Amino acid sequence: MIKLYELTAHELLEKLRRNELTQEEIVSGLNKRIEEVDSKVKAYVRVGELSSSDGLPIAIKDNICIQGQPTTCASKILENFRPPYDATVIQKLREAGFAIYGQTNMDEFAFGSSCENSALFPTRNPWNLECVPGGSSGGSAAAVAAGEAIWALGSDTGGSIRQPAAFCGVVGLKPTYGRVSRYGLIAFASSLDQIGPITKDVEDATMLFAAIAGYDPHDSTSVNRPLPDYSASLGKDIKGIRIGVPKEYFSLSKGAQLEGIDDEVKRSVEEAIAQLRNLGAKVKEVSLPYSQYAVPVYYIVATAEASSNLARFDGVQYGLRAKDAQNLIEMYKKTRERGFGYEAKRRIILGTYVLSHGYYEAYYVRAQKVRSLIANDFANAFKECDCIVTPTSPTPAFRIGEKTQDPLAMYLSDIYTISVNLTGIPAISIPCGLSKAGLPVGLQIIAKAFNEEMLFRMAHAYEQNTSWHKQKPHL
Repeated sequence: MIKLYELTAHELLEKLRRNELTQEEIVSGLNKRIEEVDSKVKAYVRVGELSSSDGLPIAIKDNICIQGQPTTCASKILENFRPPYDATVIQKLREAGFAIYGQTNMDEFAFGSSCENSALFPTRNPWNLECVPGGSSGGSAAAVAAGEAIWALGSDTGGSIRQPAAFCGVVGLKPTYGRVSRYGLIAFASSLDQIGPITKDVEDATMLFAAIAGYDPHDSTSVNRPLPDYSASLGKDIKGIRIGVPKEYFSLSKGAQLEGIDDEVKRSVEEAIAQLRNLGAKVKEVSLPYSQYAVPVYYIVATAEASSNLARFDGVQYGLRAKDAQNLIEMYKKTRERGFGYEAKRRIILGTYVLSHGYYEAYYVRAQKVRSLIANDFANAFKECDCIVTPTSPTPAFRIGEKTQDPLAMYLSDIYTISVNLTGIPAISIPCGLSKAGLPVGLQIIAKAFNEEMLFRMAHAYEQNTSWHKQKPHL
């Protein structure tokens, strides 16, 4: 018997086209599934149809503005904030006929890799409810994996779409910086943030990406260049495509003094690379020597930008305001103290420190220089290959609470994804295995800027010759 909640968007659209299903049946099936499992998974912060339409319902991460609807970044400081406008991606989805349906949980202001930093509640991984779904787009990834969403939007600043997609066994795309408008995305780090799709398979990812991509004059970082037909990338063979495998990514414990890669993740990724070779791709080793500095560079640049962006949340215009203050300065202090969670405060303090007089050159300027060296690494690697393949995360999903007392261990879970944001290039995570404990493993494919077609072509070829994307959690 067909389980409606397991069908992909393109399968549902085909059934709608053939009159085998109605829009009402799809929405009602979705509502039923959420009633059955969301009390366990806790993927949504607000649910229910926010806009009626004949199109398929889509879940939206709680940091993307929806006109008139609470949009809080899972933070107390934005409680009851209702944006006066739609983000450009929401406007585009409406124009394309999507039904905006529910908002998903996240790490507060996208600060986290586990969805434990939400001011509301932690989201759980549908594959094992004792484990995290990844972050910061953990609610979106968990909703799609659990069949509580047909597809969803997330945002990715250092891996926040790809890492939860890997942990939850779904597909997650971080587009090229400037390819999708950031207008209406509540900013974390403006030079790194990008909105992207989280879906059940690669074909759905191409459809959703095509709906949200494109130039937007409201976003000064948006790039005005033509959009290709992404669906044309599907079904092409990959014979002769040159895959680069970074030697540093499989032995990070040497140069970077890190814990390195989990053996089961390494084995799954190596098997995926062998599968791509069997499909005709040519595999060669490449070097990304400055990768070992990606985490420290990211946590200087991202926190500096976060400190600047979050200065606007002070009790004056948005959300929470402390009522018991005697003067303006006290109101600022009390509002920010009560409104921001622990991780948000940590990042604001770090960012303010690296931007402060006497430390700006020592930290922020040096980090930007190393950022350029990381970008040069990728530019040089792409002279030798068409795409780069890596693990998405060094481990499968970890247990809730396992890393909350060790921020560095938590930050290192994004070691493979961060460089992509620092350089602005696109990357996709697709399922490529299961650990012995039954937790998904993700394969990351990275391409040159504005070459999302390469990602879709490679990911789809791999997906069509494996069955990992068809594995579902048993809730």
